[in-house]
Amino acid sequence: MPKRLLVLLSLIAAADLRAADYPAPTEGDYTIRDFKFQSGETLPELRLHYRTLGKPGKDAPGKTMNAVLIMHGTTGSGAQFIRPEFAGELFGRDQPLDATKFFIILPDGIGHGKSSKPSDRMHAKFPGYGYLDMVEAQYRLLTEGLGVNHARLVMGTSMGGMHTWLWGELHPDFMDALMPLACLPTQISGRNRAWRRIIIDAIRNDPAWNGGEYKTQPPSLHTAAEMLWFMSSNPVLRQKEAPTLAKTDQVLDKFVEQIVKTDDANDVLYAVEASRDYDPGPNLEKIRAPLLAMNSADDLINPPELGILEREIKRVPRGRGIVIPFSDKTRGHGSHTVAALWKDQLVGLLSESQRRP
Repeated sequence: MPKRLLVLLSLIAAADLRAADYPAPTEGDYTIRDFKFQSGETLPELRLHYRTLGKPGKDAPGKTMNAVLIMHGTTGSGAQFIRPEFAGELFGRDQPLDATKFFIILPDGIGHGKSSKPSDRMHAKFPGYGYLDMVEAQYRLLTEGLGVNHARLVMGTSMGGMHTWLWGELHPDFMDALMPLACLPTQISGRNRAWRRIIIDAIRNDPAWNGGEYKTQPPSLHTAAEMLWFMSSNPVLRQKEAPTLAKTDQVLDKFVEQIVKTDDANDVLYAVEASRDYDPGPNLEKIRAPLLAMNSADDLINPPELGILEREIKRVPRGRGIVIPFSDKTRGHGSHTVAALWKDQLVGLLSESQRRP
């Protein structure tokens, strides 16, 4: 074998080892019987899919000491965290969330991933779930399904970050620390509501949507995908990615094609509409655990110019807010999954919230 090829293969093998320097996720499902939604609707069986890494550890009285709950964003799933820029930075040996020490839980929220969702069978007859329903289901997954009675850390990105704020209010004694990323502790409004309304109106007013009973994906799913592409990154990165008219069309078409191939209009509609009951503002003082909110300066969905995080974080007894400066490493709203940008802050939060003997 040529020496150059041998060296190349050795480098590839070493890279693979580094990328897989944490246990493979274990997948499972937990079914909640007769789950009642905030709307009053009931689902006889609500399936919650999840991935876990590591093993739970309890102290002598039986309290779970090492559970870490990480929640995904809108239209995502727990699978999105199993990638080099997230798991590869956090879950490896001696990394901040070393999976040989922590019990990491990555659930698929209601309506997402492999959990129960409209596209399974019920289409537009699926219960209209909201964020409060999603958090309640996550809580029951942990406590009833996985036997976790306490969390070392609750964190999430985008929608999952918003769920983190709600977790802190609804279950203030359940966790040692909270870390919401790429979100704000306020009701969905302004531009953040407007882009969601564009998607909602496009789908609901599309004749091809047919009240949710379509055979092929309606054209409005293309509109939804285009809006998601527009809001998810920053202008500088998009310009580098698509510097000409032709290249922009090519990049956008590829993104839309992938969304249409893998997503479903009803699922997207429900996921975007679910934010309607998100309103942590009135109860921020109820949060007891140390909380570190991380946003980025180039996030189009949560722009720092609004001053909302700076204003509201003062109401959280042990809360801090940090905005990551714009750089060639930030990715707009997507900076939440680039753990290298904020993992040092996570280490500090874990240290700050460490329970001393």
